[in-house]
Amino acid sequence: MIISRTPLRMSFVGGGSDLSAFYREEVGAVLSTAVDKYVYVSVNPKFDGGIRLAYSRTEEVERLDQIEHRLFRAAFETLGIKGGVEVTTTADIPSRGTGLGSSSSFTVGLLKAMYAYLGRNISAARVAEIACDVEINRCAEPIGKQDQYAAAFGGMNLIEFMPDETVRVDPIIMTGETRRCFQQQLMVFYTGRTRSASDILRGQSEAVVDNVQVRKALRRMVRLTYIMRDELSAGSLDGVGEILKENWALKKSLANGISDPEIDAWHDAALLAGADGAKLLGAGAGGFLMVMAPPERHEDVRRAVGLRQVPVSFVASGTRILFYNPPMEM
Repeated sequence: MIISRTPLRMSFVGGGSDLSAFYREEVGAVLSTAVDKYVYVSVNPKFDGGIRLAYSRTEEVERLDQIEHRLFRAAFETLGIKGGVEVTTTADIPSRGTGLGSSSSFTVGLLKAMYAYLGRNISAARVAEIACDVEINRCAEPIGKQDQYAAAFGGMNLIEFMPDETVRVDPIIMTGETRRCFQQQLMVFYTGRTRSASDILRGQSEAVVDNVQVRKALRRMVRLTYIMRDELSAGSLDGVGEILKENWALKKSLANGISDPEIDAWHDAALLAGADGAKLLGAGAGGFLMVMAPPERHEDVRRAVGLRQVPVSFVASGTRILFYNPPMEM
């Protein structure tokens, strides 16, 4: 049996500039961190030569082309897996539509586990690259590249997306005290709403091509990633809340459906209760609301927002193999 563990991520600024419609013309950039919420993938040989997949539902098939789950099928095709395998996935939070990059974490974790199952090691950069190919090219998902790299590398990084399709991952350098204070100020609330990011991101990609103002907004969001990096590296958290507020205002202008009156009410309630900044994580429309507030205002924010708070901590590790007991014969 092989078991992989892959973190989810929180994106602070720059989300949307990792879409090819933007970065193929100019450099995109996102500042994000891996968090201690995980996707687990376990792989085991299947005696009868078939394929059994257990996720939110169960599939048991005889051939690869019978698999309904597109990411499973595309990943197996990429690796040349034809059968004789059983894969089970579990997650610490709802598996889709939460804004924490769970779909890409699943893909990265699946590839990491399957490579180990085949007796092959794979680097963080390579597993992220293949995960992007599986999701974006093979499955035609209208998504960007940030989630795959955040899940593969772990830590808090500024991730740059180049017009030539290369990706650069640079860790955010800051003191342990700055990291601790930053984490202490962050609150994450579950809205209870899940959504598919595909329609939002598809509309956003189209707008990047057709709308000068959308490209201008994304350009400013990219600039904010470097400003936030410099603030954190300098040990200055005072301006980070304003960066988050500006990024969220810009994010809402990118496409229809990113926010709505209910989301705006949660956001505004947090600010009125003393938060320095707040934003939805991911593409928008639901999932998790992240709030930055001084610790002494946390109780006021909790009461004002009225949503379930979920404890979240930064983690340094990306996808990894937790348990490795490979089959003796393949």
